[in-house]
Amino acid sequence: MRTPTFEELFRDCQRTAVHLEMRDAYMKSDPAFIDWKAGMTLDPAEHWGDWHSIVTEATSRGVEVRRARVVSTPVSEYIRFEYDVTDGLNIAAGEGVRWLSRRDATGLALPGNDSWLFDSSLVLVNHFDGEGENMEVELTEDPEVAKLCESAFEAVWARATPHAEFQSA
Repeated sequence: MRTPTFEELFRDCQRTAVHLEMRDAYMKSDPAFIDWKAGMTLDPAEHWGDWHSIVTEATSRGVEVRRARVVSTPVSEYIRFEYDVTDGLNIAAGEGVRWLSRRDATGLALPGNDSWLFDSSLVLVNHFDGEGENMEVELTEDPEVAKLCESAFEAVWARATPHAEFQSA
């Protein structure tokens, strides 16, 4: 089975798209991260224009898009980078974003991998190597997996701090 693109997943999404992130670093080889580390200014909506357009189109037709990030505190350099680009990318596209300190996640049942959940039924699991580089994605409609991912996301979301109130430093 061919894995749909993000554009196709968002285009077909009718109600909700939620993303649970639980790593302290992703793709440190990303040129944008490297530029940010070097002190360069970047426009997230321009740098990730395709992503911004996909999410903006979905939110403009009423899809609720939310992202919850479980992070270690104090945060890693990569998480500071994510925090810095969130306003211009995720928030600007209409995404809701919240942050939860890993310390406050104790007691929550969380899946072993980051995931996207579309319309409470289709799960896109992201697999990364130990350095945070993207390896592959896995798509499942298993109702038990979808239920776990939805329950975990909502539990994190309920405890998490809205982006504007989170202190990344």
